[in-house]
Amino acid sequence: MINVIGLGYIGLPTALMLAKSGLTVVGTDYNKDLVNKLNSGVLTFEEKGLSELFQSAIDKGIIFTTEYQKTDTYIVAVPTPFMHLSKKLDPTYVLGAVNKVLDVCLSGSIIVIESTISPGSIDKYVRPEIERRNLIIGKDVHLVHAPERIIPGNMIYELENNSRTVGADSKEIANKIKEVYQSFCKSEIVITDIRSAEMSKVVENTFRDVNIAFANELAKICRSDNMDVYEIIKIANKHPRVNILQPGPGVGGHCISVDPWFLVGDYPDLTNLILTARKINDSMPVHVLNRISSIMKEHHIKDVSRVGLYGLTYKENVDDIRESPTLQLLEQLEKNLSFGIKVYDPFIKSKIVENQYFDFNSFIKDIEIIVIMVAHDEVKSKNNDISKLLILDTRNIMHGDNVYKL
Repeated sequence: MINVIGLGYIGLPTALMLAKSGLTVVGTDYNKDLVNKLNSGVLTFEEKGLSELFQSAIDKGIIFTTEYQKTDTYIVAVPTPFMHLSKKLDPTYVLGAVNKVLDVCLSGSIIVIESTISPGSIDKYVRPEIERRNLIIGKDVHLVHAPERIIPGNMIYELENNSRTVGADSKEIANKIKEVYQSFCKSEIVITDIRSAEMSKVVENTFRDVNIAFANELAKICRSDNMDVYEIIKIANKHPRVNILQPGPGVGGHCISVDPWFLVGDYPDLTNLILTARKINDSMPVHVLNRISSIMKEHHIKDVSRVGLYGLTYKENVDDIRESPTLQLLEQLEKNLSFGIKVYDPFIKSKIVENQYFDFNSFIKDIEIIVIMVAHDEVKSKNNDISKLLILDTRNIMHGDNVYKL
């Protein structure tokens, strides 16, 4: 039996996929409300194909509980935030989960940590917890790091088709866990050591962050001298060895906007490029605010309540708001003591910010400027509805004389 610890955006789909594949799975989470909802047949977030996967897993007997199970295989998929001052990993959730596993696990158990962690975290934080209990690593407990590699909006496909990495102290244990993931993963599963597995995941997301930062800096340069950044990127990308990404209003989610900070925190003297990229991407919500301000001045609009932000999630067609650029922008508004801006997102069903609307027509009724922060499919079909508004399009999906770009 496999006990999956943490039933959020990573743990739940992983548990469901394992169960659907025929393995005996118990999903554990400290959140009683979440567990109760799952046991009542209610999913806690929206995702393409998740309902069908959920039903398949239930049919195969998956169990949800707040209790840790006495078994020999655990997959830990709990949050790994960074500490805002030091920029280092906050291992609190991982260590809490590991200690509760150690309270109940069988001798010789394997603890797989899927949560993204900074390089060396297992050596620095996890091994000492095990040794503190006078347990022998490699005999009483085995450690594995198998970082997740999926994205909201395409989780099911990526769980099945993305390559995986399994880092372990011994090939024997690595192969055992490789077999577990092979129950659903159709792609290559690479075996390596734990530190290499830790580093590889952080490097993947840092690479993407740096690429996005380059595009965002280009957007600022082009804006300063009245050039079309999208046209320039389109032309540059015709070079066979150039692939510049698109600029945007900021970087959100729990991967790209978080993982590079782990390297900055642990290697402050060696991460000049990475730190600069983080600063550029974190500055984009302020850049959007400056663009809003310039459009308001150009059209003699003085009341910020005439501005509407479309999109609260961090990416299109999902309900995930973690590290959302829109929330970052609203935080900057509060710092500047400017209130009243309107907000709408079709994927967010409960109120999380002030002046939030739940009906598109009501949202656009009294605004003059709509700022497209997220390229949900819905807004792409609303050309006629917003044709008389001024549009600040941070996602380059609209065109026309009334459309402003980053």
